[in-house]
Amino acid sequence: MRILVFHGYLLHGTGSNIYNAELGAALVRGGHELHLLCQESDPYSLPWVDATGDWDSGELQVQARRQPARATVYRPDIAGVLPLYVADHYAGFDARPFPQLSDEEVERYIELNVRAVRDVVERAQPEVALANHLVMGPVILARALNGAVPYAVKVHGSDLTYVVNPYPRFRPAAAEGAEKARGLLVGSRHTGEVLWDQLGHELAERTRLGPPGVDVERFGPDQGDLAGLRARLEQTAPTEGSSFARDPREAVAALDAIEPGDRLIVFVGKLIASKGVELLLAAFPAVLAREPRARLLIVGFGAFRERLEQFVAQLDAGDRSELRGEDGRELPQLAAFMNDAELPDARIADRVHFAGRLDHDELTALLPAAEAMAVPSTTPEAFGMVAAEAAACGALPVVADHSGLGEVARTLREAVPEEARGWLSFELGDQSVTQLADALSGWLAAPEDLRERTREAIVAVTRERYSWDGVARTVIAAGRGELDDLPRV
Repeated sequence: MRILVFHGYLLHGTGSNIYNAELGAALVRGGHELHLLCQESDPYSLPWVDATGDWDSGELQVQARRQPARATVYRPDIAGVLPLYVADHYAGFDARPFPQLSDEEVERYIELNVRAVRDVVERAQPEVALANHLVMGPVILARALNGAVPYAVKVHGSDLTYVVNPYPRFRPAAAEGAEKARGLLVGSRHTGEVLWDQLGHELAERTRLGPPGVDVERFGPDQGDLAGLRARLEQTAPTEGSSFARDPREAVAALDAIEPGDRLIVFVGKLIASKGVELLLAAFPAVLAREPRARLLIVGFGAFRERLEQFVAQLDAGDRSELRGEDGRELPQLAAFMNDAELPDARIADRVHFAGRLDHDELTALLPAAEAMAVPSTTPEAFGMVAAEAAACGALPVVADHSGLGEVARTLREAVPEEARGWLSFELGDQSVTQLADALSGWLAAPEDLRERTREAIVAVTRERYSWDGVARTVIAAGRGELDDLPRV
């Protein structure tokens, strides 16, 4: 089947980028012909990409590195303006959050992509399509396809949380794109309910569960390969010019700090206040007081990193000064803990390490070496992809019990021994830090027999419930409007 996918961003780094890279690989693996529009500057870094297309000459030009070309990645000319859901820096773009763009700039972005999609449709004759994010992928496909090709919409969550929900001026475009979609895919019941509240409950009949998947062939419960990862990073050159830039030397230094016998806890995600990293840091002194071999590795990048590093020193100094988010807003769960709780007498600075960004495939070497992953996000998440990947590796995910994260925890909770169920999640509220510390400490202190049975259970249920090949089949069915056999929200 010939399939068109509109993403509009990169194919490395954050959740929706990884979703489209993994989906692309699964579609090609399934024997389909893929035509993917995005802004990835190095498509050939992905082994499944056979050809690239661009409009640098003013017209669509396609070049192949091998034939037949089962997967072609196209990079539309968007005149340099890249709308974002969260503020970030992208080399070569005037990258700004949607609310900072004028109506004219948004409409220009839509029109340029509509032209590009029409060119690809004329060339490739797709049979079904997928639009990523409520804005602006669906309205681009609605206008470009004009009913000639059926399509589905994948709602990733950031589109609702940061744009459509707080800024009503974007709802008409979202509604226009959703109206003509055969199916809408969400990662959780929570995301579906927010979608219906914003765009109309009549969409519920066309909404189905479509969470991301896990590459269970790469994410598995071996011993990890920290030495191999370190060697690979040592051979990787630093990059500059965008938020996805990194200096691998800081990851090497973080890995060098891990000693034999350490009990490794990891966080993987954007370093922004809504991801709740401050809750994990505030909980870590209590974890370390109970298990002196605990070590915390923070993997990610973002505007909040400097303040988080300062917060580590603040905790060690017993300083109860208020920490605010990168945008100056209050962090209520942290404030409740800092105001009322007794800070444990445990120094954490030499047990907490910031590794910077790791590529997605590098996590396959790291996660099996971890005993737990904390996912303490304080804002709704469409799905807990990193939590599922950790579970596939046998690392217990400890997540905030809400939205898509809570649904992952409930799925795992059904499979694990009863004694382990309480360690999978914590409630958002005044006791968040204490509950998170208790969950991590309880897991680290559990008898080895219970830990082994729990690891076996979370690995098995992840392999059964989440796979990218299943995601690919869901996307195609939703695009064609074949919804009867897809799970309802």
